[in-house]
Amino acid sequence: MSNSVKTDDVIFNFFKQICDEKDDQKCVELGKNWIDAMETNLSNMEANLNGANKLKHKDDIQSNRDHLNSLKSKTSSEWRDYATQCMVEILSNKEN
Repeated sequence: MSNSVKTDDVIFNFFKQICDEKDDQKCVELGKNWIDAMETNLSNMEANLNGANKLKHKDDIQSNRDHLNSLKSKTSSEWRDYATQCMVEILSNKEN
């Protein structure tokens, strides 16, 4: 469980960095870095799945890819809003 908390803390801090970034271009770059990291994670997860599991999770993986694609054109203010929403969600899940 402490591993999960540490992961949540890292993700929270990354989103906080997006929110705190005053330079709009750097904010968007941070968002794009997030997308790149998540796409790499999805590819790694997909590569580690075998036949039945790959088929079982195919729709979820595609849904995640679609979500990431929808983030690619966000402006800095949209990234800050998105990051804030993610931080709120992380905090609310920690309380449960």
